[in-house]
Amino acid sequence: MSKSKRLMELMMTVNRKKKFTVKELATEFDVSTRTILRDLQELSELGVPLYSEVGPHGGYQVLNERILPPIAFTEEEAVAIFFACHALRHYAYLPFETESSSALSKFYFYMSGDVRDRIDEMKNRIDFVIPSRQAKFPYLSILLDGAIRQKVIRIEYESREGVSARLIQPVGIYASSGLWYCPAYCFLREDIRLFRCDRIKSAAEDTSGTQPLDLRHLHLGNRDALLSSEQEFASLYVELTEEGVHRCEAEHWTATKLHRREDGTGWLEGSLPKGDIPFLAQFFIGLGADATVQHPPELIDDIKRRLVEMMARYA
Repeated sequence: MSKSKRLMELMMTVNRKKKFTVKELATEFDVSTRTILRDLQELSELGVPLYSEVGPHGGYQVLNERILPPIAFTEEEAVAIFFACHALRHYAYLPFETESSSALSKFYFYMSGDVRDRIDEMKNRIDFVIPSRQAKFPYLSILLDGAIRQKVIRIEYESREGVSARLIQPVGIYASSGLWYCPAYCFLREDIRLFRCDRIKSAAEDTSGTQPLDLRHLHLGNRDALLSSEQEFASLYVELTEEGVHRCEAEHWTATKLHRREDGTGWLEGSLPKGDIPFLAQFFIGLGADATVQHPPELIDDIKRRLVEMMARYA
């Protein structure tokens, strides 16, 4: 058996066994213990998380991490995966920041020379730009873990009223225009709320004994179900120019409300919580002549009030 094939099979074997001795592996692969020791050293250098224990009951263990088996990619698949990860470099904060960087380095290192050359040529020819943000998002991994494992998280959250302690149960996290957001059940408000992650000043698993809710049916893909039936809603309708459609396409909240005509123009139509009116008024003012709000009247009135205040400032 060639050395490369033996290393691949050895990687699969140690991942399956989890705990083993050098002698057991030497017998299984029909090689000397010295050869197995050299192979284990190479696997460790490749990133296989091995841990050795001395003593009569010692041996080797694989730390509590899964190592994926070797996967064969076509050149196009390899390039696509590389740039999917490479695009994340513009985010200073990720819920798996260190791991993504490590995976990308490994992936690049073990590609063939001609594929690496092609990627090097493409790096300065393609990019996925996001707005540059000074905000910090140090608790993304805690929030994501809370969403996956249905855990209650204690946070300190900065809002217009100041910093307050909250117990939340995250539904997930998502990035939009360079910012991270976390829809979560708020035990204080007894409802689903959307939290901006840069306004979370601390986050840790709650130890007060608050029981988590069963939110397994809620996720980012059915965000309309996140809206409480107790909230007051209004009917939204906004006419958009072609440029207005393009700018709305970049917004996460418009996904289920945006409609496009064949000529490129479009409209926004759907329900909105009345509590979102201040945000929407500011948003549509930013679109200028590319958006015309037709209803609700509360939103139109808020836009007019803000424009009057703005005109007074520049009078």
